[in-house]
Amino acid sequence: MTFETTKTHTVHGGTLRYLKHDSAVTGTLMTLSIFTPPGEGPFPVVIWLSGLTCTEDNFTTKAGAYGKAAELGLIVVAPDTSPRGEGVADDPAYDLGQGAGFYVDATQAPWAPHFQMETYVTRELIDLIDAEFPTTKARSIMGHSMGGHGALTLALRNPELFQSVSAFAPIASPARCPWGEKAFTAYLGEDRAAWAEHDAALLIEGGAAAGVYDDILVDQGDADPFLADQLKPELLEAAARAAGQKLTLRMQPGYDHSYFFMASFIDDHLAFHAARLKP
Repeated sequence: MTFETTKTHTVHGGTLRYLKHDSAVTGTLMTLSIFTPPGEGPFPVVIWLSGLTCTEDNFTTKAGAYGKAAELGLIVVAPDTSPRGEGVADDPAYDLGQGAGFYVDATQAPWAPHFQMETYVTRELIDLIDAEFPTTKARSIMGHSMGGHGALTLALRNPELFQSVSAFAPIASPARCPWGEKAFTAYLGEDRAAWAEHDAALLIEGGAAAGVYDDILVDQGDADPFLADQLKPELLEAAARAAGQKLTLRMQPGYDHSYFFMASFIDDHLAFHAARLKP
């Protein structure tokens, strides 16, 4: 087995594993968690992408996803947010470097040798999971904040890989917010045309994956401190309206940017994906 299991827990009748493996794509050790529901399978897969500063552990311990995943018969995979380790480029700030991979393939020094997160998620990780776990080879993707950006853009750029996509408080248009401008300049360089290829609002506006997704589900808390300056869901909404893409954007009153928000609505997202992952 390519994966090495570091911890195992029984939860809601299924099995939760913490895993690590040597990645040929990032050139580093990568970590993740994977929940398999009770039974022999095969099962469809939901991939979760976490946000800035997170590891695989934030979702695994805080989202409360596994009861519903067991009920619906879903494998849930949560990878780390970036390559890490000695010799891997980093930055003192929380919004760049280790813990802040932004789910793109970096083209600029010093990031390019290891920060290849798009290829890691969409090629290496998917191939490994399908090879080593009882999957149906059908999958969906979701995420939070930076990971919401990742889920949306990876689904829009790789529609053949995913049956559905949803997000919590995504960075809707990183080419037009401080977090994204900083990360994209570092990872992709100064060419804003390259940025647009990794911006969910601009991808939808340009017709990416047109006709592929019958709906895109987004939950956003209206008490989120990052709402106005960083997340800008109105740009996603405007893009979907202009492109004729159905988008269910639910503004949730009183909710912030924390995992308390995600834990409150994670069942809805899993059910949304399960309905679209049926054979």
